[in-house]
Amino acid sequence: METTRLIIVAVGGQGNLLASKVLGEAALATDIPVKMSEIHGMAQRGGVVESSMVFGPAQSTIISDGKADILVGFEPMETLRALGKCHGKTIVITNLSPLSPFTVTTGQGVYPEIREIQNLIREKTGKLITLNANALAEKAGNTMAVNMVLLGALISTRVLPLPLESVKQAIADKTRKAFVDVNLRAFNLGYEAAGKTG
Repeated sequence: METTRLIIVAVGGQGNLLASKVLGEAALATDIPVKMSEIHGMAQRGGVVESSMVFGPAQSTIISDGKADILVGFEPMETLRALGKCHGKTIVITNLSPLSPFTVTTGQGVYPEIREIQNLIREKTGKLITLNANALAEKAGNTMAVNMVLLGALISTRVLPLPLESVKQAIADKTRKAFVDVNLRAFNLGYEAAGKTG
């Protein structure tokens, strides 16, 4: 089995850590070696949350600059900020719905154009998959299911060595019973949408 390195970046409250736990559970259930580390930063105040996951026989959870095989961004600016972890063949999946940082909401900064962010990512990586995860989460029935939409998009790439059904079972096991159906709907919408974009 080859080693696959995944970085997930989000803003605190977007569900990055749950998404990571689902992937870890799916890997363990199918006897796939996985190592994970997290950087919480100022997560409680809307700061960046980053998860590093290494699937396969690697010895460390550290993903050095230029070594990520996949980058999943829950917020476009955070995706752009993590670009240094990518190389010329990295697959990048990003939500296109921005969450303006404090400096932008107070008028002290300017949020870059989404098209400009996409162009910068395309210049440095192998493939960019974009979707409005917020709209798809709302369609699924819960605006908080952005993480499940992006998980679906990630699994659709087939880059991770995780069977589809194992991930769905992990969603059912790791989320509250009241949210299982909506989370699975969000996952399926993300899976389908990623197949139509690039």
